[in-house]
Amino acid sequence: PRADAIRSAMQLAERTAARLDASGARVVVLARVGQNLGEYGLRYSHLGLAYRDAQGRWRVVHKLNDCGSALSAVYRKGLGDFFLDDLYDYEAGFVVLAPATQDRLLTLVRDNVRLTQLHTPAYSMVAYAWATRYQQSNQWALETFAMAEDRGASTREGAQRWLKAHDYAPSELHIGPLKRIGGHMTAANIAFDDHPAEKRFAGRIETVTVDSVFAWLNRSGLGGTVQTVR
Repeated sequence: PRADAIRSAMQLAERTAARLDASGARVVVLARVGQNLGEYGLRYSHLGLAYRDAQGRWRVVHKLNDCGSALSAVYRKGLGDFFLDDLYDYEAGFVVLAPATQDRLLTLVRDNVRLTQLHTPAYSMVAYAWATRYQQSNQWALETFAMAEDRGASTREGAQRWLKAHDYAPSELHIGPLKRIGGHMTAANIAFDDHPAEKRFAGRIETVTVDSVFAWLNRSGLGGTVQTVR
């Protein structure tokens, strides 16, 4: 790791912690700019659920792909670790959730068993939003959020039904055939075979993105507007 990257990550973590403290929130949806997704019209690449622990410190739970593989795991980290990932840009975005939503989610994120209940280790960066063969990082966080809102949504299928019923809409990425074939053949963590054939062959890839989650939280009244930290 480069010294300047470590310094920038720690400065971003410090400033983010100060902003989260000032917000008065106990749980937020927190995102980082790990990759440049500008060609798809997206700003943030990865989100986690950030919360205050019993000592008042901020922690983040999020799902990460094991490098070079098609597997993943759920981690609990500090803010410094969350931003110490060779970011494309040192900017954070967060949404403060509605008070009742914070109450429900705070109980869940502190419980290791419930936190991993909907986790699927099989990983694809472009997992179809309405399937369960694979699961990407933002999808795990969103489905876990849905389970916190509705305890009856105790499976991934149940969480996805709840999200559809509450008007969540994934992003539609337009990915041509050459890029799809190249990605599938050269990267273990990219697969398209869970997408409906008619959409896949038309290059319409529907997946969970940070931007779509942020827009939905604000539209549904479950959260406020996006706040940024640089």
